[in-house]
Amino acid sequence: MRDDPDGRLELSARTYHGPVGNAPRHLPFRRAALSFMRWQVGRGVLAAIDATPPGSPWWRAVNERLLRDGCEAVARSGGMGGRPSSHAVDLWMLFVADPTARTWYRAHNASIASAYLDHRDLADTESRPERFFLNVVLLRVLFAHALVAAPRLALGRLAPAGPLLGDPRLSMTGIFLSLSRVLPDRYPLGDDVAAYVAAEHNLGEMLDYGLIGPRLQQLYEWSADELDEPRLLDCIRDGSPIYAWSYTDRDVWHPARPPAAIRAVRRFVPARR
Repeated sequence: MRDDPDGRLELSARTYHGPVGNAPRHLPFRRAALSFMRWQVGRGVLAAIDATPPGSPWWRAVNERLLRDGCEAVARSGGMGGRPSSHAVDLWMLFVADPTARTWYRAHNASIASAYLDHRDLADTESRPERFFLNVVLLRVLFAHALVAAPRLALGRLAPAGPLLGDPRLSMTGIFLSLSRVLPDRYPLGDDVAAYVAAEHNLGEMLDYGLIGPRLQQLYEWSADELDEPRLLDCIRDGSPIYAWSYTDRDVWHPARPPAAIRAVRRFVPARR
């Protein structure tokens, strides 16, 4: 299973069917989870380490944590006892008991955040562009959660639209979680971060730099509290993501002369002071 990307995908899908294969209230949430995983499989990051080209030790480890937590939650909902292996599993059990958009994001993002933090050493071995995009992926999933659970933080005056836009059961969430709009569809990447940033789709650019960027410090602080994961604050500094990324290279997050579209988004939906 570990070296079988399609097997990982199948296992993820099965966790949303529950311990007896009948979980109609949980099943719709697999849309977002499987979309995220299909992108990983297609990009090749979950391939075996000895494959040609090889997969990514970091992506494999993070995905494995998410699968493990989900499988443990299914086993517990089926009667398995003992102490939960992590706080994230506790949150998955809350989702099992009450499947809502907020409980799903808390569980999913707690697994993702803890995996990020526990595998920082593997992240450090990735290429510079990959490390840049690891930060983009993290801020995107945190923002999607905030759309549902803290819509005023995420959207300001447009807050009433947040829960609908962020609902993982709906296709609109793909606007925020579709990483194919952010990352190239191959692995590994080259060494030129600027080239990848310049190639980002207009919608993704407006989202990352116009809408999310001005809120980053508040977003990470809120997420650390929401997920009960204070270590997340080690991934942000003065509004600049620093997961496996040097603070001295923070200019990449704050373009000196942002395009007109980004400036317009910032004016229309200003960050909360």
